[in-house]
Amino acid sequence: MTGLRHIIVTTTLAVAAISAAACGGSSSTSNIAAPTGTVTTDTFTGTVQQSGTNVHSFMVTTPGSISVTLTAAGPPSTITMGLGIGNPDASGNCIFLSGGTTQAIANPTTPQLSGSLTSSGAYCVAIGDIGNAAGPITYSIAVSHT
Repeated sequence: MTGLRHIIVTTTLAVAAISAAACGGSSSTSNIAAPTGTVTTDTFTGTVQQSGTNVHSFMVTTPGSISVTLTAAGPPSTITMGLGIGNPDASGNCIFLSGGTTQAIANPTTPQLSGSLTSSGAYCVAIGDIGNAAGPITYSIAVSHT
């Protein structure tokens, strides 16, 4: 396993073990719901290399709703990418929240990840090749939070 797939599997197992032992400060659900209240949207763009992963950090000042939307990716425009949300560590990795990962095809109007954050602080979004990119993939991600 390489790239984001390895990170997702390793992190998911670690998060599951930690979640079973204690209640964390953040949570994520698979319900698709747009944030309510005053919404801040952070937009991240870049290029993921074949077998690579990119991580972008952002700050949440008020706990509440969050949604992550892969608005564009390609070529091709129908490529499936790994997408995750979590907390950044000191090395610049994104430690995914429980339930905070998915495989996504770009859709500019429907969030691929959403849920509620129970604490303010530093968060991150990661995008990576899951093994199907033939070359560099250009992307755009919108993270909306209250």
